[in-house]
Amino acid sequence: MKANVVRADTLFEEFRTLLHWQWLAGQEAGERCFEDDAVRAARSSADLVGHLNYIHPYRAQIIGEREVAYLLRGSAQDCKRRLARIVTLEPPVLILADAQEAPDEMLEMCERAQIPLFATPESAAFVIDVLRAYLSKHFAERTSLHGVFMDILGMGVLITGESGLGKSELGLELITRGNGLVADDVVDLARINQSTIEGRCPDLLQNLLEVRGIGLLDIRAIFGENAVRRRMRLRLIVHLVRKETLERDYERLPGEPLSQDVLGVPIRKVVVEVVAGRNIAVLVEAAVRNTILQLRGIDTYQEFVNRHRDLMASGREPG
Repeated sequence: MKANVVRADTLFEEFRTLLHWQWLAGQEAGERCFEDDAVRAARSSADLVGHLNYIHPYRAQIIGEREVAYLLRGSAQDCKRRLARIVTLEPPVLILADAQEAPDEMLEMCERAQIPLFATPESAAFVIDVLRAYLSKHFAERTSLHGVFMDILGMGVLITGESGLGKSELGLELITRGNGLVADDVVDLARINQSTIEGRCPDLLQNLLEVRGIGLLDIRAIFGENAVRRRMRLRLIVHLVRKETLERDYERLPGEPLSQDVLGVPIRKVVVEVVAGRNIAVLVEAAVRNTILQLRGIDTYQEFVNRHRDLMASGREPG
């Protein structure tokens, strides 16, 4: 069986308690799943689940009160034709919502075509929201990056950099300052929607931080529950470099904000020079605070440029 699939029986068991649903027909087709081509073509989870729609094949079709009324409107021939069109959509599952009773014709059609039919008392809108969130995470594009991923002042920050610059030691100092660890060494990242990257720790490394000379530290056991996080959204990358690298590859005051592409999403990036005597933890927290200001529309660098331009236009001497 393919690993990255969602079968009808898996979906049913996953939400049996939350959606209080019953499996009414097509019980022999529990292996039905979302088609690979449909998953690859989907721009978002909205393409994988939605209200009954005849122009969207291969997705979970949600049939609420209005859809049932439409299917049963008109003559018996009209009803039969509309149900037959559902079969051509090849849905992995049909879900009857809004506490609707399943028409006999629908039950017969699902048994004949071996399409799983679930029924839930929950609203169609709620079912769609729940399944879209689940499918979005399950089918998200994924990658792994090397670094220390942390919650710093409420923001997901990935600390990367050249080997031997003390990324884990920096992470440890930030933890002692009240910040939280998500992952050390390897971070699993997934794009859960068009503009959001979520990072989490691989199960093998959960709660662990490796510090050279000390070894593995269980951060949760040492610092408590509040020192670790299960997941965070990636908002900033802090890249540590040596002095020679900074002078060779980066401008001191870049004209445009730096960013790094992660799974097709541009993530803000700052570069911090590591030299003896610098308090890197303070600099990283300052970079995070500055990023928070930028997200609120306050750009200190642009304000400086505007001041400089106004001063030049006025003809006055600086100071």
